[in-house]
Amino acid sequence: MNKMNMLMTGVIVACSIVSAGCQDDPPVVKTPIYNSGLPANTLDASAFEKAFPRQYATYRQNDESSVMTEYKGSVNFRKNDGVNPLPKGFRAAQPYLKNLWLGYPFMYEYNEARGHTYAVKDILEIDRINRYSPDGKGNMPTTCWNCKVPAISQWVAADGDAVWSRDFNDYRTKVDVMNGSISCATCHDTTTMELQLYSIPLKDWLARSGKDWATLSRNEKRSLVCGQCHVEYYFTHKDNGPAGKPVFPWDNGFDPENMYEYYNTHGPKNGPFTDFVHAVSGVNIIKAQHPEYETWQNGPHGAAGVSCADCHMPYQKQDGKKFSSHWWTSPLKDPELTACRTCHSDKTPEFLRARVHDIQEKTFRQLLKAQETSVKAHEAVRLANEFTGERNASYDKLMADARENVRKGQFFWDLISAENSVGFHNPAKALDTLMSSMEYSQKAIDLCIEATNAGIAANLAGDIKDIVPPILEFSRKLQQDPEYMKSHKWLTYLPVLPEADLVWEGNKRIR
Repeated sequence: MNKMNMLMTGVIVACSIVSAGCQDDPPVVKTPIYNSGLPANTLDASAFEKAFPRQYATYRQNDESSVMTEYKGSVNFRKNDGVNPLPKGFRAAQPYLKNLWLGYPFMYEYNEARGHTYAVKDILEIDRINRYSPDGKGNMPTTCWNCKVPAISQWVAADGDAVWSRDFNDYRTKVDVMNGSISCATCHDTTTMELQLYSIPLKDWLARSGKDWATLSRNEKRSLVCGQCHVEYYFTHKDNGPAGKPVFPWDNGFDPENMYEYYNTHGPKNGPFTDFVHAVSGVNIIKAQHPEYETWQNGPHGAAGVSCADCHMPYQKQDGKKFSSHWWTSPLKDPELTACRTCHSDKTPEFLRARVHDIQEKTFRQLLKAQETSVKAHEAVRLANEFTGERNASYDKLMADARENVRKGQFFWDLISAENSVGFHNPAKALDTLMSSMEYSQKAIDLCIEATNAGIAANLAGDIKDIVPPILEFSRKLQQDPEYMKSHKWLTYLPVLPEADLVWEGNKRIR
């Protein structure tokens, strides 16, 4: 090695040390071991207050439900409502969510998530879980509890994989609404407070990948405990394993193309996986979840070794004691952007906030375009399905290709729509994914026009908001109203539900 190479190596090492030590105190290499004095598997969050008062006080900050940022926040507004003001709607809303999920429970209600402490309360009240069914069934699997309560690992330990496919409402009465939610036991061994996984699907993925939790670095663990839930996942089809068991589709990689390829071989009889069939187009759709981990891990911060906790659980000092904040929230809620300026100390809060908003604004603008193109693609398939004129000789092949492009276009849009950073975790991936979404959706439209020998082209000309207006209001109760079901042409593709009263209120059965 010549002198210049030695000098450059020294500079790189020095810069690495400075980067790793950009906090006031050197980073802790090994997690401290405590004796909490609590029994193993303690689930009640309030039980930890005495032993860890500082952490518990910041944990309780997750109870706030009023602080907003430019695009998101803690008010659980309806994510499709850009018309009404908070708390009902918000300016940064996506008006076509109900249209795109027509035929799946997400069409009933989809809200901005509040703090983690509301995870149980909000899922018990969400219209996606059927609370009107006379038999008390929610018509959704127990799997939906997986990221809401650490208790699910104990349920599976007791009853095995049969738990996953049981009805969601079978477990309503088994949870404490505010103290049994996401808390200490979700990420820690409750006796020693070492980081641990409760997530069965993450444990399964680590095993499939040949990774041992015990040998992972502390920084990897500080992100993976968040990656237990802030991920894309699906419910296993019975042909591929225990029915309803959650699985992370990462075997081919973390990017949209990798996950889409995975899904195309993990449905019935190793064919394409489907979450639901769109009521209007008849296309088999994959419903994306919230892929923060997949998006972050090869974005600017993830690739640089910045963990989820570095930004969302910044260190604090109180009475000379250093500890991690347990208010799991956006750094933008801090006027001083303390978490960001731990490393970006040469920048003002105003500069950093403007940079974040610039990324989010550009992403959100493309997100709305991709959403509208996806809606037009569904409408194109609907028109082509019902076209009675002279069809192209290759109609069936063209339409099969069109449906595949609708499916792929919506999945790519949804991966960014459901991801909670509005592009910030990985700006390049977000914009690339949305561009791909628009390309797939537009290809579907073109194929439908070709399949009908341009017979539907005139019906698709113009602004999609005029062709297919957004469905702003829809719920299980409204689906019981025959007159309301005539108010939008797409709603006529759904059945009218029988009149029924509310059966569940929170975790109590009232009928």
